[in-house]
Amino acid sequence: METVSRATETPATNEQLTYSVQEAADLLGVHYFSVYSLIQSGKLKVCRALRAKLLVRRTELLRLLKSE
Repeated sequence: METVSRATETPATNEQLTYSVQEAADLLGVHYFSVYSLIQSGKLKVCRALRAKLLVRRTELLRLLKSE
């Protein structure tokens, strides 16, 4: 009988692909106005959903964190 270690299995990821501005602020540990400032300055790209709702991609958050 073979045993399979958990380290070799692919972990199930429950990470979101996009976050609201408030969720992104919570993840970054800043106020949501700071996230809006990053968006307005072009340092953080967002996509729009349902007309006005802004969504921040997880990849954009990671890119921002790596650059600072």
